[in-house]
Amino acid sequence: MQAITSPVTTTPSRVTLWGNLISVYILWGSTYLFIHFMTERMPPLYMVSVRYLIAGSILYSFARLTGTPSPTRLEWRSAGIIGVLLLTIANGCLSMGIQYIPSGMAALLGGLLPVYLLTLNWVSFGKKRPSNLALAGLMVGLIGIYLLIKPDKLQGTGGIDSKLIGVGLVAFGNFAWAIGTLLTPRLALPSATISSGIQMIVGGLVLLPISLVMEPVTLLSIFDAPAKAIGSMIYLVIFGSIIGFSSYSWLARNAAPQLLSTYAFMNPVVAMLLGTMFAGEIFSSQSFIGAIVALVGVILITLGRK
Repeated sequence: MQAITSPVTTTPSRVTLWGNLISVYILWGSTYLFIHFMTERMPPLYMVSVRYLIAGSILYSFARLTGTPSPTRLEWRSAGIIGVLLLTIANGCLSMGIQYIPSGMAALLGGLLPVYLLTLNWVSFGKKRPSNLALAGLMVGLIGIYLLIKPDKLQGTGGIDSKLIGVGLVAFGNFAWAIGTLLTPRLALPSATISSGIQMIVGGLVLLPISLVMEPVTLLSIFDAPAKAIGSMIYLVIFGSIIGFSSYSWLARNAAPQLLSTYAFMNPVVAMLLGTMFAGEIFSSQSFIGAIVALVGVILITLGRK
């Protein structure tokens, strides 16, 4: 699930291209709602760890059965590091954050990943000054974040403190995801499918004992989960982790990076619509304006990439 891009060497058919784009737009956009459904009556860290252990085992087994060479110890370690950053920390924080804020708001904060990538690559990893258009997008994005999360305008069942906790968890998760994304091309990783399998397995294995310590669960608590939680987890394993990732991997190899990056501002739109329609989530007018401003910032950053 890491952002790996490679040069476009062939011209794919428009049907295949848009089919995979729509898959990433809708499937990944819907994961926020189903994470909410999966964890509304079950501890979030436990359910996330089980989800990734199942999905990772399927991907890893599929890769090995179809002839992918066994990864080296170095590749296991590198993929494991990325898995801890992207899945244990980033998705673990996201799953906990959704307990405090609407899934649509969490999706929008997640869609601001280009802001984190731009800033970190400027001040640390790449030491490369962004273009003026990208810098303008950064400023617009920050204004949108402020409007979105301004405490006196947040809507929900919890108090202001709980909303700030949720925003803080999602923001920290985005920070970890950005670091993992920027580290990816600097580490020795195996092929895409088996790498993702390792990331999910390691991410789930690290998250499971944390869950057992922090949450009121046992290894067999999955058998006590309600049907809605189990169905949501199955959806996330199949459509979020396997099909959604496969579409993203295909786009990473065959689509221009600028086109691929559009998922960052399409996923929040899908998530906000689904959250409003199926989870009864409510957004104030200021939060809605903040969402639009933030998405404009992401678009400017995308267009401003050299």
